[in-house]
Amino acid sequence: MELFSLHDAPRSDELYANYLSDICETFGFDDAAYAGINPAGGTMHAYVTYSEEWQNHYQEQGLHNLDPTLHTAMKSIAPVDWSRLSRDANFRRVFNDASEFGVSERGTTIPIRGPYGEFGMLSVTRDCSEQEWKKQRRSVMAELQKIASHVHDHVMTSAPITRFLHHPNLSKREIEILQWIAAGKSQQDIADILNISNRTVEVHLRSSRNKLFALTTAQAVGRAVGMDLIYPS
Repeated sequence: MELFSLHDAPRSDELYANYLSDICETFGFDDAAYAGINPAGGTMHAYVTYSEEWQNHYQEQGLHNLDPTLHTAMKSIAPVDWSRLSRDANFRRVFNDASEFGVSERGTTIPIRGPYGEFGMLSVTRDCSEQEWKKQRRSVMAELQKIASHVHDHVMTSAPITRFLHHPNLSKREIEILQWIAAGKSQQDIADILNISNRTVEVHLRSSRNKLFALTTAQAVGRAVGMDLIYPS
């Protein structure tokens, strides 16, 4: 799977739904979901791989008002693993219902924020043992953060006004270093290639993360790709 296949693709509901399905197939998840709010464009977006039956039930029962995966992620800047959520009445209500539709309580939600109030969440879930889930989560988290930022920015910039606003002033060197990171190079590799110190590479990466409103370098790479600042490798 080309994880950055959204790069040159036209925006459409089918595109995002298929992309989420590809994520599940590639990483071995059962389902994936993206939801986002764009205040600048005045739009809301949601794409999921869940069954139509579960989607209908979720909406009809108003479970979005109770869902702790949503409410916790909205207050967090770091990925929210569902195993750390309080098993309160809301959790039991949502996931007792979810289990009847084959949706597991093993999952993670990655929140993404933009510079103009944009907010999104990418969630993935899998029915497996706790040990299997921890192992899988560790192995794919960095890649998922890239993907989350990339999907979010691709969706958010569908509005012309948002495309106009999204022009972070990255330096030529910052873009160059992010491009090398996207190509799979380590900080030391980049330092050797550019004949600069590892410390200088880190300074540029920190500046890039700040300008791109990214929590991690992985998110910065995903965001830079989504904004056409660098290209997927």
